[in-house]
Amino acid sequence: MAQSTDLVVPNTSAAGVRSGINARLVAIATHQSGTAAPSTTYPYQFWADTTNGLLKQRDGANAAFVTVGTLGVANLGLATLASPDFTGTPLAPTAAAGTNTRQLATTAFVTSYAMPVLGTSQSASGTSVDFTSIPSWAKRITVMFADLSLNGTAHALIQLGDSGGIENTGYVSSSTYLSGGVSSSSVFSTGGIVLYDGTPANALTGSVVFTKLSGNRWVATGLYNFSSSTGVNGFTAGDKTLSDTLDRIRITNTASDTFDAGSINILYE
Repeated sequence: MAQSTDLVVPNTSAAGVRSGINARLVAIATHQSGTAAPSTTYPYQFWADTTNGLLKQRDGANAAFVTVGTLGVANLGLATLASPDFTGTPLAPTAAAGTNTRQLATTAFVTSYAMPVLGTSQSASGTSVDFTSIPSWAKRITVMFADLSLNGTAHALIQLGDSGGIENTGYVSSSTYLSGGVSSSSVFSTGGIVLYDGTPANALTGSVVFTKLSGNRWVATGLYNFSSSTGVNGFTAGDKTLSDTLDRIRITNTASDTFDAGSINILYE
């Protein structure tokens, strides 16, 4: 133990002053090492806690000692600035989704951003089904549907939207269906990405993938089958440039028919 009651040199004889100076220099040199904290403390004072093997420092308010590191260990057991080798379970702040900087990515960031996110499946009903709150970082969105059916002869339509709402113009899209491997009929639309349907008996099962090309331009490709018919498949493709960042998708139709069956969901990544 090398501690001094305080750092005030006593006003005594020459020998006493010298002894007092030496004792206090030793205390400072050994960081007030001892099994208990020094009785008199100062802001930012070091203390080598020999009971716990820790180097501690007094806080600026002189209210408590704060642990700095472990005694007798290289670099006080702290990570080095260059090429640190962490052990245990190191924690770090999780960046906001879409962050593209040199900030470290936590497992929470990777899970929420890099992994595909599945939406909540909805039953097809009414004239349209909406999916909102799609994050701005999404670069690819898959619209999936099973046994999707309309009560009339309209064709299913997928529309994109941003903070200004769903956009129903400016698309370039066509869809064709094949029966027995032979093209039977096609349909073209500027109001959305169209899925050839054509009769109330048809029930569509498949998916359409929207991929961000650049800026706010999205291209779409899709494949589906007529689950009510054997050997009948449908194809669709097209593109749309939005006025702002995509944040919503609507599944509707080319007229005002009503969905009477099916389920729809989205997956974004």
